[in-house]
Amino acid sequence: MVVLRPAGLGWPVNNRDVSSETERYPLLYAPDRWEWAEIDVEFSTQLPSDELVQSVHVVGFIGEGVVLCRDERPDVWFLPGGTREPHESVDDCIRRELSEEAGGRLVGDFHPFGAHVGVSDRPHPYRPHLPHPRKAWLWGWSEVALVETPTLRAGGEAVTEVCTVPLREAMQLACTDNAWGGEHRLRAWSLEQ
Repeated sequence: MVVLRPAGLGWPVNNRDVSSETERYPLLYAPDRWEWAEIDVEFSTQLPSDELVQSVHVVGFIGEGVVLCRDERPDVWFLPGGTREPHESVDDCIRRELSEEAGGRLVGDFHPFGAHVGVSDRPHPYRPHLPHPRKAWLWGWSEVALVETPTLRAGGEAVTEVCTVPLREAMQLACTDNAWGGEHRLRAWSLEQ
Protein backbone atom coordinates (compact mmCIF):
# COMPACT_ATOMS: atom_id res chain seq x y z
CA MET A 1 0.00 0.00 0.00
CA VAL A 2 1.16 3.52 -0.76
CA VAL A 3 0.87 6.05 2.02
CA LEU A 4 1.73 9.61 1.07
CA ARG A 5 3.13 12.09 3.53
CA PRO A 6 1.67 15.59 3.22
CA ALA A 7 3.78 18.19 1.45
CA GLY A 8 5.74 20.49 3.68
CA LEU A 9 7.10 17.81 6.02
CA GLY A 10 10.23 17.32 3.95
CA TRP A 11 11.14 13.94 2.58
CA PRO A 12 14.72 12.80 2.92
CA VAL A 13 15.38 9.88 0.58
CA ASN A 14 17.81 7.28 1.93
CA ASN A 15 19.25 10.06 4.12
CA ARG A 16 20.38 12.00 1.02
CA ASP A 17 20.59 15.76 0.90
CA VAL A 18 17.77 16.55 -1.55
CA SER A 19 18.89 20.18 -1.86
CA SER A 20 21.81 19.02 -4.03
CA GLU A 21 19.44 17.21 -6.38
CA THR A 22 18.48 20.37 -8.25
CA GLU A 23 22.09 20.56 -9.41
CA ARG A 24 22.31 16.83 -10.16
CA TYR A 25 19.03 16.74 -12.16
CA PRO A 26 18.61 20.24 -13.65
CA LEU A 27 16.08 19.29 -16.35
CA LEU A 28 13.84 17.50 -13.86
CA TYR A 29 13.79 20.40 -11.39
CA ALA A 30 13.44 23.20 -13.93
CA PRO A 31 10.01 24.90 -13.93
CA ASP A 32 8.04 23.63 -16.92
CA ARG A 33 4.91 24.49 -18.89
CA TRP A 34 2.74 21.54 -19.97
CA GLU A 35 0.58 23.09 -22.69
CA TRP A 36 -1.42 19.88 -23.14
CA ALA A 37 -2.62 20.29 -19.53
CA GLU A 38 -2.53 24.10 -19.47
CA ILE A 39 -0.40 24.06 -16.34
CA ASP A 40 2.91 25.37 -15.02
CA VAL A 41 4.61 22.66 -12.95
CA GLU A 42 7.64 22.13 -10.77
CA PHE A 43 9.12 18.87 -9.53
CA SER A 44 9.46 18.39 -5.79
CA THR A 45 10.49 15.59 -3.46
CA GLN A 46 7.92 16.81 -0.97
CA LEU A 47 5.07 14.42 -1.59
CA PRO A 48 1.60 15.85 -2.18
CA SER A 49 -1.43 14.79 -0.18
CA ASP A 50 -3.61 12.05 -1.68
CA GLU A 51 -6.27 14.61 -2.59
CA LEU A 52 -3.89 16.46 -4.94
CA VAL A 53 -2.70 13.40 -6.89
CA GLN A 54 -4.31 13.44 -10.33
CA SER A 55 -1.98 10.97 -12.03
CA VAL A 56 0.70 8.41 -11.18
CA HIS A 57 3.69 7.00 -13.05
CA VAL A 58 5.95 4.03 -12.30
CA VAL A 59 9.64 3.63 -13.07
CA GLY A 60 9.37 -0.16 -13.24
CA PHE A 61 12.49 -2.26 -12.83
CA ILE A 62 12.93 -5.84 -13.95
CA GLY A 63 16.40 -6.69 -12.75
CA GLU A 64 18.69 -4.06 -14.30
CA GLY A 65 16.12 -3.13 -16.98
CA VAL A 66 13.47 -0.40 -17.04
CA VAL A 67 9.97 -0.95 -18.47
CA LEU A 68 8.92 1.51 -21.16
CA CYS A 69 5.76 1.74 -23.28
CA ARG A 70 5.05 3.11 -26.73
CA ASP A 71 1.70 4.09 -28.23
CA GLU A 72 0.79 5.00 -31.82
CA ARG A 73 3.50 7.68 -31.87
CA PRO A 74 6.33 5.78 -33.58
CA ASP A 75 9.33 7.22 -31.75
CA VAL A 76 7.94 8.20 -28.34
CA TRP A 77 8.50 6.05 -25.23
CA PHE A 78 6.95 6.67 -21.80
CA LEU A 79 6.55 5.23 -18.32
CA PRO A 80 3.42 3.29 -17.45
CA GLY A 81 0.96 5.46 -15.60
CA GLY A 82 -2.04 7.68 -15.92
CA THR A 83 -5.04 9.42 -14.41
CA ARG A 84 -7.03 8.36 -11.35
CA GLU A 85 -10.60 7.18 -11.76
CA PRO A 86 -13.48 8.36 -9.51
CA HIS A 87 -13.07 7.11 -5.91
CA GLU A 88 -9.82 5.33 -6.83
CA SER A 89 -7.00 5.28 -4.29
CA VAL A 90 -3.47 6.17 -5.34
CA ASP A 91 -2.44 2.55 -4.73
CA ASP A 92 -5.26 1.18 -6.90
CA CYS A 93 -4.43 3.67 -9.66
CA ILE A 94 -0.78 2.58 -9.69
CA ARG A 95 -1.77 -1.08 -10.00
CA ARG A 96 -4.45 -0.47 -12.65
CA GLU A 97 -2.30 1.77 -14.84
CA LEU A 98 0.67 -0.60 -14.68
CA SER A 99 -1.60 -3.47 -15.73
CA GLU A 100 -3.41 -1.53 -18.46
CA GLU A 101 -0.38 0.08 -20.08
CA ALA A 102 2.37 -2.50 -19.55
CA GLY A 103 0.59 -5.72 -18.63
CA GLY A 104 2.54 -5.51 -15.39
CA ARG A 105 2.12 -5.90 -11.68
CA LEU A 106 4.10 -4.67 -8.70
CA VAL A 107 6.50 -7.25 -7.29
CA GLY A 108 7.50 -5.12 -4.30
CA ASP A 109 6.43 -1.89 -2.70
CA PHE A 110 5.88 1.29 -4.70
CA HIS A 111 8.44 3.89 -3.61
CA PRO A 112 7.24 7.43 -4.38
CA PHE A 113 10.16 9.80 -4.93
CA GLY A 114 8.46 13.04 -5.94
CA ALA A 115 5.78 14.79 -7.90
CA HIS A 116 5.24 17.48 -10.47
CA VAL A 117 2.93 19.97 -8.77
CA GLY A 118 1.20 22.94 -10.34
CA VAL A 119 -1.85 25.11 -10.72
CA SER A 120 -3.96 24.75 -13.85
CA ASP A 121 -5.06 27.65 -16.06
CA ARG A 122 -8.15 25.73 -17.16
CA PRO A 123 -11.49 27.01 -15.92
CA HIS A 124 -12.61 23.44 -15.07
CA PRO A 125 -10.89 20.20 -14.02
CA TYR A 126 -9.78 17.70 -16.67
CA ARG A 127 -12.45 15.34 -15.28
CA PRO A 128 -15.06 16.34 -12.66
CA HIS A 129 -13.63 14.11 -9.90
CA LEU A 130 -10.03 15.35 -10.23
CA PRO A 131 -8.40 18.06 -8.12
CA HIS A 132 -8.52 21.59 -9.51
CA PRO A 133 -6.85 24.01 -9.95
CA ARG A 134 -3.91 22.69 -7.84
CA LYS A 135 -2.87 19.13 -8.74
CA ALA A 136 0.05 16.72 -8.80
CA TRP A 137 1.54 13.94 -10.93
CA LEU A 138 3.13 11.39 -8.57
CA TRP A 139 6.32 9.55 -9.60
CA GLY A 140 7.84 6.47 -8.01
CA TRP A 141 9.66 3.23 -8.66
CA SER A 142 9.08 -0.44 -7.99
CA GLU A 143 10.25 -3.85 -8.99
CA VAL A 144 7.64 -5.13 -11.46
CA ALA A 145 6.80 -8.20 -13.51
CA LEU A 146 5.25 -8.25 -16.97
CA VAL A 147 2.52 -10.87 -16.70
CA GLU A 148 -0.05 -10.17 -19.42
CA THR A 149 -0.84 -8.22 -22.56
CA PRO A 150 -1.66 -4.55 -21.92
CA THR A 151 -5.41 -3.91 -21.93
CA LEU A 152 -7.03 -1.25 -24.06
CA ARG A 153 -9.46 0.83 -22.03
CA ALA A 154 -11.96 3.18 -23.63
CA GLY A 155 -10.44 6.64 -23.68
CA GLY A 156 -6.94 5.41 -22.81
CA GLU A 157 -3.80 5.18 -24.89
CA ALA A 158 -3.46 2.23 -27.22
CA VAL A 159 -0.09 0.82 -26.16
CA THR A 160 1.53 -0.83 -29.16
CA GLU A 161 4.76 -2.02 -27.55
CA VAL A 162 6.20 -2.71 -24.11
CA CYS A 163 9.88 -3.37 -23.61
CA THR A 164 12.49 -3.67 -20.90
CA VAL A 165 15.76 -1.97 -21.72
CA PRO A 166 19.01 -1.29 -19.86
CA LEU A 167 18.98 1.85 -17.74
CA ARG A 168 21.19 3.99 -19.98
CA GLU A 169 19.08 3.16 -23.05
CA ALA A 170 15.88 3.78 -21.06
CA MET A 171 17.18 7.22 -20.10
CA GLN A 172 17.71 8.07 -23.77
CA LEU A 173 14.35 6.68 -24.91
CA ALA A 174 12.52 8.41 -22.04
CA CYS A 175 13.61 11.79 -23.37
CA THR A 176 11.48 11.20 -26.46
CA ASP A 177 8.36 11.91 -24.35
CA ASN A 178 9.82 14.89 -22.45
CA ALA A 179 13.24 16.45 -21.96
CA TRP A 180 13.54 15.47 -18.27
CA GLY A 181 12.29 11.87 -18.63
CA GLY A 182 15.75 10.34 -18.55
CA GLU A 183 16.55 12.10 -15.32
CA HIS A 184 13.58 10.38 -13.65
CA ARG A 185 15.02 7.00 -14.50
CA LEU A 186 18.48 7.95 -13.29
CA ARG A 187 17.03 9.38 -10.08
CA ALA A 188 14.91 6.27 -9.45
CA TRP A 189 17.90 4.05 -10.05
CA SER A 190 20.11 6.12 -7.76
CA LEU A 191 17.55 5.80 -4.95
CA GLU A 192 18.00 2.02 -5.05
CA GLN A 193 21.75 2.31 -4.49
